[in-house]
Amino acid sequence: MPELTRTRFTRARMRAQTVLTGPLMLATVPAVCLGAFWLAGEAALIATALSLSALYAFLAGVRPTESDPSRDIVTGLGMRGSLDLAMDAALSLQATSARKTACMMVQIDDFDDFSERYGQAAAEDVLNRMAQRLRGALRDDDILCKIGPATFGIGIAPVTQVDLETTIQLASRLQSVVEDPLALDATTVYVSCSIGFCLGTRSPLSTGASLVAATQNALSEALRFAPSAIRSFSADMQRTHLARTALTDEVSAALENGQIVPFFQPQLCTDTGLVSGFEALARWCHPERGLISPAEFLPVIQHSGQMERLGDLMLVQSLIALRRWDEMGLNVPQVGVNFATDELRNPRLMEKVRWQLDRYGLKPERLAVEVLETVVADSPEDVVSRNINGLSKLGCKIDLDDFGTGHASISSIRRFSVERLKIDRSFVMKVDKDIDQQRMVSAILTMAERLGLETLAEGVETPGEHATLAQLGCGHVQGFEIARPMPFDQTAEWVRTHHAGLITAPKFGRDAG
Repeated sequence: MPELTRTRFTRARMRAQTVLTGPLMLATVPAVCLGAFWLAGEAALIATALSLSALYAFLAGVRPTESDPSRDIVTGLGMRGSLDLAMDAALSLQATSARKTACMMVQIDDFDDFSERYGQAAAEDVLNRMAQRLRGALRDDDILCKIGPATFGIGIAPVTQVDLETTIQLASRLQSVVEDPLALDATTVYVSCSIGFCLGTRSPLSTGASLVAATQNALSEALRFAPSAIRSFSADMQRTHLARTALTDEVSAALENGQIVPFFQPQLCTDTGLVSGFEALARWCHPERGLISPAEFLPVIQHSGQMERLGDLMLVQSLIALRRWDEMGLNVPQVGVNFATDELRNPRLMEKVRWQLDRYGLKPERLAVEVLETVVADSPEDVVSRNINGLSKLGCKIDLDDFGTGHASISSIRRFSVERLKIDRSFVMKVDKDIDQQRMVSAILTMAERLGLETLAEGVETPGEHATLAQLGCGHVQGFEIARPMPFDQTAEWVRTHHAGLITAPKFGRDAG
């Protein structure tokens, strides 16, 4: 029996069980029997009683889906074990015939956010409808399973033609049916999905479990490029996955033993040339490999769900740095710490930050909370906005990082109490030579001035860029032209040397000259 037909049949039996075993129906059973006897005599009474007995005996064997560990509670579909078994059988047939198979996984993008926005009931409704849509796009012999909170597994029944091109076409078709608009409580909503697949001929081992695991690797790769990404499994992907898994374990140990530490990059005031602050940037000081790039380990930390743990480490170490600069008599007004979305979703974030500031005897205005523009642009009125506004009311400064890349509206900037825009490096590059870059930066600076916001340009790499930004009216600059990120032990000497050199250094501000 095809999977969808079997699911509908099970649900019909369950509904019948609910109706026929309810209090109202049980109360009417005697009346039904007496009515049969009155209308047609003793034979009808016996037939009715036997029929009802047989019906209740049949329904007694039906259990709700929740009690069946092999089936999903919401959709009634089979689970991961069913997919493994189906792929085992398909691979066995593939080995003895010309027919080929493939395994696919479809995951609805950002489904946790959808559930939070529309509620659990709506989420379950969408999952059921997605299951129906996917089932309708497959053949009767193909198997559809539910293998994760928002992930469906598909086993392609062996056929003569299953190659890379046809499987990509099928993935595109499945993506299309998932991404068709949905009517939900008189509202039209849209969801997208990412898909990973593995051809049976590319399975690392000739077992269903191996093929399903390879498909999971392909899905993980697709999710890195979500939304609406499609990826096929390859041997290189498996090696990358194994390396990433090993790196995940190593990163966890590095967080634990203090190998991941903040490096500090100075920020300068363009009017005075003085240090106006430092930004704390995570760096991994590996005992054997040396300094590891954040581009290599930050995605691993994010993928393994440890961003909040990293954020706690960076916050504490940055506040300790501020305290030590004060003890050394250095004038460092503030330190900027990046707050990831995972941290901003913590309902107790404000309490944690307030406690840490009190712990080190620091005023809130010494901490600049750096939030990506994409976070501000995409965040609805939820715990994220409450935390950002709460930190601002506490006295912390709010910096909008990578400004110009996330399409934050002016209303969003005001709603989140932003105090400073950090102009993204893409607008800063060659600003001294490209008139279009100058116009773009001038427009940003004019808007910031009208809104009463401070500005800082990131990624300043040449004296020409530094001078041009200062002349255009950018208040602060940061980048390799000033200094590369450095460990805390080097910051004091750098500040003293820099401030000593201001006596003879030319000014870059608009008032210079």
